[in-house]
Amino acid sequence: MSLMFDLKDLFKLYAEVKDQINARISEFKEIIVKKDKDRIFLELMFCLLTPQSKARVCWGCVEKLKENKLIYFGAPEEIKEYLVGVRFKNKKSVYLVEARGKFDEVFCTLTKEGSVFQKREWLVENICGMGYKEASHFLRNIGLGEEIAILDRHILKNLKAFGVIDSIPKSSSKKRYLEVEKKMREFSFKISIPLSHLDLLLWYKETKVIFK
Repeated sequence: MSLMFDLKDLFKLYAEVKDQINARISEFKEIIVKKDKDRIFLELMFCLLTPQSKARVCWGCVEKLKENKLIYFGAPEEIKEYLVGVRFKNKKSVYLVEARGKFDEVFCTLTKEGSVFQKREWLVENICGMGYKEASHFLRNIGLGEEIAILDRHILKNLKAFGVIDSIPKSSSKKRYLEVEKKMREFSFKISIPLSHLDLLLWYKETKVIFK
């Protein structure tokens, strides 16, 4: 299958789901516009759970933890019992509690002046369990994702298929992440699909859902 044919299919798919993508991005933006502190907190918890785990499973765990108020007050040993289907639940339960203790700093950083790139750097440096992918995911989910990419396995697989990158990176170093992000941004500009849309579009292409 040629690259041109793949792009035609991608454009067709984008036309089909563009309205859904716009609606979801509007939902994300509303969170930061309203400074919805509770939703921002829940999205932070969610994104800390997602590495090597299914997004829907992780969000389901967040909802159960919220119902039982453990996400706000639970100790790691209590939280981990609810992380069914989440990989590395022992470590991640500790990450949730540590991030909860720093949430006022997180909220202050997100709502003050500064670029999304500065905010991402702060998150990576200050929140345990949060690399560039997770920080980008979190920022996108609260409405700050216009200029950044979430380079998960679905996205990387497609970037390779479209010839944007030669191979899927084996390491997740800052340098490599930013290099691939730059290439994805250039690809987005070239095909006239906004970066934030392209992320959700490629995710939909692989999963058939526009989730988070």
